[in-house]
Amino acid sequence: GFVGSGGSDMTLPTGDTVWTAEGQGTLTPNSPVTLTYDNGAGLKFTRTISIDDKYMFTVDDKVTNTGPSAVTLYPYGLVSRHELPHVQGFYILHEGLIGVVDDGLEEISYSSALEDEPATFKSQSGWLGITDKYWATVVVPEQGKPFEAKFAGSDTGDRQRFQTDYLMGPLSVAPGETAEVSGQVFAGAKEVNVVDGYAAAYEIPKFDLLIDWGWFYFLTKPMFYALDYFYRLVGNFGVSILIVTVLIKLVFFPLANKSYVSMSRMKKLAPEMQKIKERYSDDRMRQQQAMMELYKTEKVNPAAGCLPILVQIPVFFALYKVLFVTIEMRHAPFFGWIQDLSAPDPTSVFNLFGLIPWDPPAFLMIGAWPLIMGLTMWFQMKLNPAPPDPIQQKIFTWMPVIFTYLLASFPAGLVIYWAWNNTLSILQQSLIMWRQGVDIPLLENLGIRPPKEPADAPEEVKSAKQEAEQKRSAKASRRASRAAKQKGAEKEAVKPPEGEADQDRPA
Repeated sequence: GFVGSGGSDMTLPTGDTVWTAEGQGTLTPNSPVTLTYDNGAGLKFTRTISIDDKYMFTVDDKVTNTGPSAVTLYPYGLVSRHELPHVQGFYILHEGLIGVVDDGLEEISYSSALEDEPATFKSQSGWLGITDKYWATVVVPEQGKPFEAKFAGSDTGDRQRFQTDYLMGPLSVAPGETAEVSGQVFAGAKEVNVVDGYAAAYEIPKFDLLIDWGWFYFLTKPMFYALDYFYRLVGNFGVSILIVTVLIKLVFFPLANKSYVSMSRMKKLAPEMQKIKERYSDDRMRQQQAMMELYKTEKVNPAAGCLPILVQIPVFFALYKVLFVTIEMRHAPFFGWIQDLSAPDPTSVFNLFGLIPWDPPAFLMIGAWPLIMGLTMWFQMKLNPAPPDPIQQKIFTWMPVIFTYLLASFPAGLVIYWAWNNTLSILQQSLIMWRQGVDIPLLENLGIRPPKEPADAPEEVKSAKQEAEQKRSAKASRRASRAAKQKGAEKEAVKPPEGEADQDRPA
């Protein structure tokens, strides 16, 4: 609409104004609607509204001045919401006031809008509105013309109100002339291809940020494009996730291969490492120095095993973001009982996957796919020898259980990805260990078969163990001897002189 300058008493169209429609047609993507309004004081307003099939409205306004003097109007656009809506409340998702002004993204939550002063910005391009998880309403001023944007919230006690609006510069209309202004209103689903198409068609800066891609934009959006591409080929987002996981494994194959080769070499060095531990069992500093010298000599990096996990973290987060924020993933089925990849696995082991007619509470909803993921994670850990530290052993033992419980509430598509990625990692690591000539200790670590004795210099290892045991025994004997001497000295110190004990003793 329009507002006048301060102190102006011009009659301008408002929300209660009755417009006159030209013709009898209704608004469709193929037939725009033209409305007119005459204020009776020399100003005639003509508004043409058109819409496409994805709910982008284009509003073209014309103001004709038939009066005797020039007038100045200020075009505006606003999106308002009454009452605080229910929000997801996840830190990775923004819901609330949003806009791009002066080439910068502004995201203001509902709570911040109520607590803080209104935020104002001056710009010549951009857009602003209010967004939900999957839908949004946005106003787009005519680009290239200066405007002032404002994001605000208010709470009057009985009603909360939120508003984003822009106010453009003065529009002067001389007598007998017509001025024009245009803008867009988008009110629809935040489909990626639709939003990107509008950004290109109307040259709206950073309009794709209407979808909350997050800080890892450079990973999250390409992840979606990859999933969407294979979805169009196979017709199933779940299968698309499996394909993209394989491609990711291929991309990072050199890095993972180097890591698994280093882990295999560590396995081959186990006898030498055991000898060092036994030889310097009483000197941890010297033991660490000897270990470092061994790693340096054999060109082995003990931290290389962490690389596959570190690489997986940003990919995992990017996929989680895509599953959570894109409407394309909403209600996307896989196979069997998974009818929504963006929602958690609906089954639970605590009601025997639906055999018992009982709905467990949310914290007991541990479905079949989280169990599959936990099992693959457990098998992957059992491929490697148990760490020597008992505390680390307990941590590694309980880690698959903890991850199974944590990921049970995550989207099913993410759990499927993790389980499939673990399976590929098990196959890759087993192949590399086999090629390196390293035994795969899966059955030994599972307790099905007794552990093998180290093949490299067993006598040396045995003598080193005996030597270390003898050192520990000698050290324990010295401690016992010193303790006995100290105890005897204490008894001598507290023993009373001869005769005094008899004098004090009662008859």
